[in-house]
Amino acid sequence: MEAMEDDSLDIKDDHNHNYCASSGSSSSSSSSSSSSSSSSSNNNNKVRTYLRSQLSVVTTVPQPAGPPVPGGEPGTRREKLWSGSTVGSKLMDSDSGSESSEVSETDCTALPPAVEGNLTLDSNVTSKFLLNAMAVEDYRKNHWPNLEKAIDRLLIQNPTDHISVSYAQIYSYVYKCVCQQHSELLYNDLTLKITNHLEQVSTHLQASPPEDFIENFNVALTQYTASLQCIVPVFMYLNKFYIESKLNRDLREDLMKLFADHVAEIHVNTLMPLLIKAHSMPFQVQPSTMASVVKGLYSLRPDWAQLAPDLFSGFIPQINPPAVESLLPDYAAHDQKLQMELSMNGFPRGDQSRKRASDDS
Repeated sequence: MEAMEDDSLDIKDDHNHNYCASSGSSSSSSSSSSSSSSSSSNNNNKVRTYLRSQLSVVTTVPQPAGPPVPGGEPGTRREKLWSGSTVGSKLMDSDSGSESSEVSETDCTALPPAVEGNLTLDSNVTSKFLLNAMAVEDYRKNHWPNLEKAIDRLLIQNPTDHISVSYAQIYSYVYKCVCQQHSELLYNDLTLKITNHLEQVSTHLQASPPEDFIENFNVALTQYTASLQCIVPVFMYLNKFYIESKLNRDLREDLMKLFADHVAEIHVNTLMPLLIKAHSMPFQVQPSTMASVVKGLYSLRPDWAQLAPDLFSGFIPQINPPAVESLLPDYAAHDQKLQMELSMNGFPRGDQSRKRASDDS
């Protein structure tokens, strides 16, 4: 019993659970230690091999299918890493040069952390595209319908009417549209809206009788000019940050050009003979109406003055060429003719009793 107890005390355990005897013959001790060291070395080598296989899956780019990996661990790990994402196949194909490396937004959500940072730009572009699409939809459903209603009310008002319109609200809608990068869209919608309105005005003038044509044209021009005095200020941000800065134009000039193109130019050949006839017969048309129409036509297209210089010179200064000394007798004869026509039409020269007598009398 004592011998057995001594033998049991001689057996010890190292950290690798390799049992060896601490006492006994030297041959048994040396053989035991050598076997222990060889076993530890084999275990360490296995651990290193396994760790290298694991790290190679994460740090290296997946290669095309080759010979099977011994032990099956690296291949199994690689399959698990990429099996849940369609991006893995796309990246593998991209590296091998067989397919484009474009990735959709849904694919970005399945990327592992190791490659997610490389696709940040694409995801940002996609996000901006989605935000812009939402902003355009909001513009079509909310902003433009409210602006369109206000523009309709401003275009059809008479100069003496007082329409209740919230200019602050219109101003706010325009400001939001410009800030959301919808300036071009808003400008196109505004010009299209006003163009459609002016085409209706032109159709209405087409049906006017000749005796009312000048008056109706003056009403259309006056009403449109008064509407622009309200429309242009509330679209100030659009004018400043898009029309002036990018188009190098002015909103009011563009809108007046629309009237010239879609109304005045269509009816100028009908309007001009009526104006000349009315000018030759004083008070057939109110002088204020004549002045308004002639000045309005000149502001729209100055070259229209060449169609009737005598008519425009009666309301616009410096239409005729400068006076020439050699033509003074002709000027005097023209004035005498004008005075004779006025006298024949019932316009006396007035009381001549207080006029100083000439030296010849």
